[in-house]
Amino acid sequence: MKTIRAYPIPFIAGAFVAGVLAVLLVMLLVSTDETEPQVQGSTPPTSPSPSPQPTETAAAAPAECGDPTTVVETSDDLVAALAAAAPGDTIVLAAGTYSGNFVASTSGTADKPIALCGTADSILDGGGTEKGYVFHLNGAAYWQLSGFAVTNGQKGVMADTTVGSVIEGLTVSRIGDEAIHLRKFSTDNVVRGNTISDTGHRKPKFGEGIYIGTAESNWCDISDCQPDRSDRNVIEGNTISGTTSESVDIKEGTTGGVLRGNSFDGSALQEADSWVDVKGNDWLIDGNTGANSYLDGFQTHEILDGWGTGNTFTNNTASVNGDGFGFSLTPVRDNVVECSNAVSAAGEGFSNVDCSN
Repeated sequence: MKTIRAYPIPFIAGAFVAGVLAVLLVMLLVSTDETEPQVQGSTPPTSPSPSPQPTETAAAAPAECGDPTTVVETSDDLVAALAAAAPGDTIVLAAGTYSGNFVASTSGTADKPIALCGTADSILDGGGTEKGYVFHLNGAAYWQLSGFAVTNGQKGVMADTTVGSVIEGLTVSRIGDEAIHLRKFSTDNVVRGNTISDTGHRKPKFGEGIYIGTAESNWCDISDCQPDRSDRNVIEGNTISGTTSESVDIKEGTTGGVLRGNSFDGSALQEADSWVDVKGNDWLIDGNTGANSYLDGFQTHEILDGWGTGNTFTNNTASVNGDGFGFSLTPVRDNVVECSNAVSAAGEGFSNVDCSN
């Protein structure tokens, strides 16, 4: 609504004239509200849009650290700071290389998360791609990991039973298996704006970029023989390339997550035939961009009865440059591929199902 400034006017004809002027002012305001949309050339929609649009985020820039409670400069300093961490603490990594495998096991709170942050010149180095987690959130909830680099471990960042944590703006590269993994009932987390590359040095079939949940074959080892319900996680704005397995692998047992606004390059795929494989339920896969897969762009699979269904693909762009589909649903079940998706250079075409409006 436009703001109209009222200027004093002389008293002319008592209350009658003042009343007339008040009515005219109200009419002017109403007229302004009604005519502005027409000037802008838009008409209010009569029904909701069938396809949610990607949400712009600050994914490319990690959050500011804020005032540090601890600044660390050596590996021993970091180990001590992680052991002493308390809700509300901010641990800042000075530039340098921190050799070892680092573990956080103390939780923050929703109001007072614990932050660990640095820059690309703050490098956590696991010492080799054959064993070890470079950084492990081990039952630690409400953490914010931001800005630093992770390299040279069997796994990059492993999160077990974490809740409400943010993994943001990290550079994760040269990893034996997967780069970032949320598992063991890790829920309501955000993995945002990370740059991931060069995985699968130990075993290419385990070289995923981002891995959510646990394969059914490992439930008895990880989740007490129950589905690993790592639910409602948001994976957005990440740039993933040079992975030997999927850019993002979403396992059976997971529900209600969002995969949005990510960029995938499958040129290095060896042990997977798509950028994204969704085996969980009720995921929204929205506004992602992929290039170069030797078979399909996006896939669903039913590993167990009741899983691999209810997923929606919308507003994605798949430049496949491969022999398969842009979207392959195996089986179709209640998965939906909307017509807002765009596919090019896919040998078998857009999808094995008709798109939905």
